[in-house]
Amino acid sequence: MAKVEQPGFIRRRVVEPMVQLLRIGMTPRRLAWSIAIGVVIGINPLLGSTTVLVLAIASAFRLNLVASQLGNHLVYPLELLLFPVFLRVGIALFHSPGLPLEREALFRAIKRHPWDTTRLLWRWEWHALIVWLGFAMIAAPLLQLALRPILERMLAKLHDEPVMEK
Repeated sequence: MAKVEQPGFIRRRVVEPMVQLLRIGMTPRRLAWSIAIGVVIGINPLLGSTTVLVLAIASAFRLNLVASQLGNHLVYPLELLLFPVFLRVGIALFHSPGLPLEREALFRAIKRHPWDTTRLLWRWEWHALIVWLGFAMIAAPLLQLALRPILERMLAKLHDEPVMEK
């Protein structure tokens, strides 16, 4: 009996949804912007905010919500990796007091000075968000420029296939 190969995870979860969006008439440019916005918002340092932010921004700019959310969720591990980077760059850029990343030091500060520690945590977060915003303003257009030719090639390959109705 012949073995039927299953498409790989990336093909199933990334490539095929993009192909379907191209088939229903999404332009490569608009699709590239949708993915780029999802990816860039997906790495912002305000943990837990990405899904709602992507929905709001994609809706406001009439981007494709599915593509934006796909980009957002694909970079979740990157968000966790970049969180401390954005914090540290924000601390250095704004000359904030040092960040005790050790668990014991942070818990001790919260226990002894809860209000001051909360204010300091919000200041670090605010500074990290400003650093991320600067990064996002450069990264989103560059990512869109990188994705557009790839999506245009995908669309060209689909040119001979039947187009689905919207």
